[in-house]
Amino acid sequence: AGMNGTAIENFVCVIFNVSFMNCTWHVGRTASGDTQYFLYWKTSKKEDFTGCQNYIKDNHGRHTGCRFQNVTIENKKAYFLVNGSRSGQNIQSYTKTIILISHYIVEKLTPPLNVTVNCTEASHGCEIRWQPPRTSHVKRHGCFKYEIVIENK
Repeated sequence: AGMNGTAIENFVCVIFNVSFMNCTWHVGRTASGDTQYFLYWKTSKKEDFTGCQNYIKDNHGRHTGCRFQNVTIENKKAYFLVNGSRSGQNIQSYTKTIILISHYIVEKLTPPLNVTVNCTEASHGCEIRWQPPRTSHVKRHGCFKYEIVIENK
């Protein structure tokens, strides 16, 4: 139900700092300026949907995303529903199921940890060591590739 083009578009979720997740979307192409959207989600088909507690808003005060904390994603599916309201117009609902450890979600990694640089005049060189970044789901450290940029000051 609802007029075509009023549902949200470009729904994307990004995990960062291991347990934080932002989900964002674009307002529907034919939705009027006073349309408001509401996000609900759950991690099992059996549970009830929970409403977003911390919306991201655009300059007009419309909800265009949601911030989540303490998200654990291991082997989980997430079910999302975004519906809208506007006086006098039915807004199309949007639903999406995301397997959180798959390619449907992007994770922004923290920088590598405990970076140390040890330079010696005797060898005319430097040894640089680090530990892999903290991540919500990557277990194999061989998955990481690193790039070192050395700037002469």
